[in-house]
Amino acid sequence: MTHSAPSLASARAILDRLIAFDTTSHKSNLALIEWVESYLAEHGVKAARVADESGDKANLFATCGPMVKGGVILSGHSDVVPVEGQEWSSDPWTAREENGKLYGRGTSDMKSFIALALAWVPAFVRGSKPVHLAISYDEEVGCKGAPAMIERLRKTIPLPRVAIVGEPTSMRIVTGHKGITVHEVQVRGHEAHSSLVNHGVSANAVAIELMHHLMEIARDLRENADPDNGFDPPYPTLTVGVMEGGQAANILAGHARFEFDLRCPPGYDAAEILAPFYEACAAQDAALKGKFPEAGVQVEQLASAPPMTDAGSEDAVAFVRRLTGENSPPSNVAYATEGGQFQQAGFPTLICGPGSIEQAHQPDEWIALDQLEAGTRFMARLAEELS
Repeated sequence: MTHSAPSLASARAILDRLIAFDTTSHKSNLALIEWVESYLAEHGVKAARVADESGDKANLFATCGPMVKGGVILSGHSDVVPVEGQEWSSDPWTAREENGKLYGRGTSDMKSFIALALAWVPAFVRGSKPVHLAISYDEEVGCKGAPAMIERLRKTIPLPRVAIVGEPTSMRIVTGHKGITVHEVQVRGHEAHSSLVNHGVSANAVAIELMHHLMEIARDLRENADPDNGFDPPYPTLTVGVMEGGQAANILAGHARFEFDLRCPPGYDAAEILAPFYEACAAQDAALKGKFPEAGVQVEQLASAPPMTDAGSEDAVAFVRRLTGENSPPSNVAYATEGGQFQQAGFPTLICGPGSIEQAHQPDEWIALDQLEAGTRFMARLAEELS
């Protein structure tokens, strides 16, 4: 990597390289982390890792410029969602430009923001206020990787003016998002011939009842929401994303599992919402064990991330408006981010990044080139503000 002045071209070169790393959440992100470490070292910036328990994944954080108060955190996640089962027009791990768009997995969500931040490192290191880079893992599976890194940042860096999480917002300022909890339900039945339903228990049948219970909760949430809370949709959403079970049509299923997520606007208590469902699972568990001791229902929370609110964001919003040049009121988004975790740690936080969430997670994911240009102007103004 050359030490040329920051530019859109340098950001594009970095983005092409980042996209080439397959950092799907169930895989290691270390190759990307090692590349970023090497890039930062070329500019005299020392980075620190915060690894997971397996050592196969790591967060990375680094400070560009002096270690003083009033800097800015630029945060992005390195992981992306799977491409398997999606119909792509070209290799998802090779950036492709066509008709004003750049295609590739992670272009919008959210390697473009990371590439822009890295491209401006040569300018950030000369500033009088610091830029703290924070790159996480496992955001896409429930914001599981960032908390350990955020805790290290809380303990080691002077209080920044703002933490900017660069999720795709079309460079508009977002000050609120929903929280998320992700759960897995495992049902163990008792196999038997499907004609002898009294000789066994179908795990699928139990799972269907439990999923129906969730859908009733989802309906009640939808029907009783505040329509003017600033979120779209305004109600907490509860969806079953994974369901599997059984071996054949003529066998009572011995095992079934499903995963669901609950996304709540600020002010809702996820545990309270799900309490009736947990009661239903406990009742089913007891009933199954009464018939067959090995049968039962287990529920596990796989991930949880808090919502983000606009509390204490006034100065941060005013500062970032100078960078975006955009004066419309801040908004809320329905998706969850690591923003709530940064805010919970005491950092003034908002969401602002290039690209649109509507392109995220899709086959042929893309970002408009004019969004990269807007991100370029944003980083240039940030370097000037901190100079």
